[in-house]
Amino acid sequence: MKTLLRSAAAALAVLSLSACAGVIPRTGPTKSEVFDSSIQRNGDTYIVVVDRHVARAAEYSPPLGFSKSFRNAGLIEPDHIAPGDTLGLMIWENVQEGLLEVAGTPAPLTQIQVDGDGMIFVPYAGRIKAAGKSPEDLRQEISAILGTQTPDPQILVTRAAGNGATVSVSGKVGAQGVYPIERPTRRLSSMLARAGGVTIEPEIAQVTVLRGTQSGKTWFNALFDSPANDIALRAGDRILVEADERFYVALGATGTQRRIRFESQELSAMEALAQVGGLSTNSADPTGIFILRKEPEQVARRITGLPNLSGEQRVAYIFDLTDGEGLFAARDFTVRDEDTIYVTEAPISQFNKAVSAVFGSLTTVASVQTIAQ
Repeated sequence: MKTLLRSAAAALAVLSLSACAGVIPRTGPTKSEVFDSSIQRNGDTYIVVVDRHVARAAEYSPPLGFSKSFRNAGLIEPDHIAPGDTLGLMIWENVQEGLLEVAGTPAPLTQIQVDGDGMIFVPYAGRIKAAGKSPEDLRQEISAILGTQTPDPQILVTRAAGNGATVSVSGKVGAQGVYPIERPTRRLSSMLARAGGVTIEPEIAQVTVLRGTQSGKTWFNALFDSPANDIALRAGDRILVEADERFYVALGATGTQRRIRFESQELSAMEALAQVGGLSTNSADPTGIFILRKEPEQVARRITGLPNLSGEQRVAYIFDLTDGEGLFAARDFTVRDEDTIYVTEAPISQFNKAVSAVFGSLTTVASVQTIAQ
């Protein structure tokens, strides 16, 4: 009994000395200090203990996908002529000396540019509306006009894909460039294949489509998982493929303290801890693991049970990994973009630091007992 009292007295002496010496170095606030910032203690943060029900209630994925205006756009007809296209025109006439040909030689009118108004100029036919028509429609119209001036003209109209029916593809693809919208490449997935496919892990590849003043973004895998995301393309679309930019920050008694990129579309709290090397075996408190974030109003109401909450709320989720419920809750809880994972230090870690600060290498209770004796 006397030995125990002497040990306790020595420990108190150590802590008193360390308090006099200044604040003990540590990685951040203790669990009790985080709780001091809670709404229940006149702070501004809701502290929520995570179990399987909370993990389910906190499930929220910010929208990522194309709007109705993108999804409802029908397939364009790539055979139709558009402003900016380049046309080739060949005309044969049934007379020796015709309007445009000499001695049976066809008149080639190559590199006819469709202007911004969708018009072209053909000698002896004048300005003709070409945009919106197929090459066959345009051929018949030119034949009818020239047929009043030369007998039975034979006309061939060809369309080269011009800048009026192209899209640009850039970013993490095999071959960046400008590509024509052709019949096999009228949808987003086929155009990406035409550009050499994605050159990063498909799991983290995101595809953005810019169309005028609108934009939409989706996961690359979603083009195949959900056919509605494989949208029809429009002339002038800009397609960008890039890696997932989401991240979370790990702090405290973890294997590493830094900003971490997501390695998959969905990441659980348990996976996030594994990514940073797990808990520090010498200092981490497995009952004091926090995930800090700002929750939107609808989620904050669900996880707190307070239906009158208004606006975004600060929430600190706490996990206890010393029992099965806590382990499964960490496995089922989804980490989101810009989350902060903070692991508190165990009280014994602070005690050991205090002992070490005063007595150097003394870090165990046994050493304190030796001092007391």
